[in-house]
Amino acid sequence: MDLDTALEASWRPAANFEPRRAGMRPTILLLHYTGMASAERALYWLTAPESRVSCHYLIDEDGRITQMVREDMRAWHAGESYWAGETDINSASIGIEIHNPGHAGAYPDFPEVQMRAVEALSRDIITRHQIAPPLVLAHSDIAPRRKADPGEKFDWARLARAGVGHWVEPAPIEGDAGLGLGDASPEVERMQRQLAAYGYGVPVSGAFCADTEIVVAAFQRHFRPARIDGRADRSTIATLDRLIGALAV
Repeated sequence: MDLDTALEASWRPAANFEPRRAGMRPTILLLHYTGMASAERALYWLTAPESRVSCHYLIDEDGRITQMVREDMRAWHAGESYWAGETDINSASIGIEIHNPGHAGAYPDFPEVQMRAVEALSRDIITRHQIAPPLVLAHSDIAPRRKADPGEKFDWARLARAGVGHWVEPAPIEGDAGLGLGDASPEVERMQRQLAAYGYGVPVSGAFCADTEIVVAAFQRHFRPARIDGRADRSTIATLDRLIGALAV
């Protein structure tokens, strides 16, 4: 089997995949963690017919890459999700599962050798498919109500330095309480509009509701991981404004 990547990798075919929706091509690179006890168990589950899931690639803790679905096919990894108006994220994306037991499994750091492999494979994919930096996303970005992966320990800044993804230095945390549940104001509406402009599925109502809190926490988990509380403090809002400002540069 010829692999899509020229990097050293093995092939283990998944059972669950299908053609992408008519006319769609990969425009998103979506990063996950496995959330399972071992990479071996994750590989079994991602390739088994009974799982009803799959992904294009798995990277284990030793940096070994396994391809399971061809990149021109639709893998089943995103689930119910949304980004910038698109709801069929599986048809729009290539998915990489990065082995880590996740928040339910003590959530260890991602090893150096694994991160080197993530960098290399991600750079390879975005180069071949011309994926724009802001469309290198976390599972938690596109499904914030269900998912928290790859999580706050994942080094997005490192990937950006390697030419993968969109990143700005987070604004310092100042200690202000910020906006939160129950607040309603033009400032809340502006923040919601900025999140929606970036791509998040958030209501734009001017009222800081539970859905807004969940999306703010997902934004923090990716772009301001020093504190994830779902409150839109000055640091969170300034980081969001910096990200959007950087899109025009």
